[in-house]
Amino acid sequence: MDIKALKTFQMIVNYGSFMRAAEALNYAQSTVTMQIQKLESDLGVQLIERGKKIKLTEAGRMLYEQSLHIVKDMEQLQENMENLQRGTAGDIRIGVTEPTASYRLPEILKRFLTHYPHIRVSVEFGNTPTLSERILQGDVDIALCSAPDLGSELYFEPLFKENFVVLMPERHPLAEKEYIGPADLQGHRLLITSSICPYRRKLEMVMREYGITTLDTMEIGSMTALKSYVECELGIALVPQILVDPVPEGTAVRPLSGSLIDMTFGLLCKATEAPLKLASSRLYSVLKQELGQLS
Repeated sequence: MDIKALKTFQMIVNYGSFMRAAEALNYAQSTVTMQIQKLESDLGVQLIERGKKIKLTEAGRMLYEQSLHIVKDMEQLQENMENLQRGTAGDIRIGVTEPTASYRLPEILKRFLTHYPHIRVSVEFGNTPTLSERILQGDVDIALCSAPDLGSELYFEPLFKENFVVLMPERHPLAEKEYIGPADLQGHRLLITSSICPYRRKLEMVMREYGITTLDTMEIGSMTALKSYVECELGIALVPQILVDPVPEGTAVRPLSGSLIDMTFGLLCKATEAPLKLASSRLYSVLKQELGQLS
């Protein structure tokens, strides 16, 4: 059944005339007549009783009523396919690590989805190793994370460096210092993230470089939860600066001397899919533009 013929049939019914339908569709009247004849032939029934006034047969009334939603659905499907090809529609699965997941991404997605209302985005939280594996398995399209242990199957584009500061209870002895160095951390409980967290691995690597191998630590599984544990005076923590703006009540923030720890943050995808296509490429470009300004 030809969708164009169905639309022509509906226009004839709406206008009550072959001629007026042809004018509205910018067709020759003979074209309209042939489309209806072919439609009747395909269906094996007469749809319209010819005469001075258009009158539908019982089959014609049934076809008109039941074809309304068919034509509407087909038009919507055609529009969706066109939007998909233009990259203005589709589904995007993005993986994100903290703190970007909670502190940066929501506002960016708000602006993006306002501009592209037909694109659907799902957000998955995770650490960099987990998100890297999810991308390789095809469960996530792109990820915002720290630099992974790259292999030939992954492509990482750096965007900015996540700067860290020391967060401590305001009555902590280290709060009297203007800057905090690696040696200052010894003798104080340090709140750290899980062992597979790249932030923690970077911290441990830097501490070894300074010859510090023993620390009093308490493991907290969530980067964003660290400040709550500091507020409860359970220890001090190295946290991304964005987490402490504004500074939580009852705490103090001190910069790190030198460049004790920072993390490169960027966009991750499959190497075989870079550069990305369709809707994913639009989000990729927006994230690159907005987050790249932080560098």
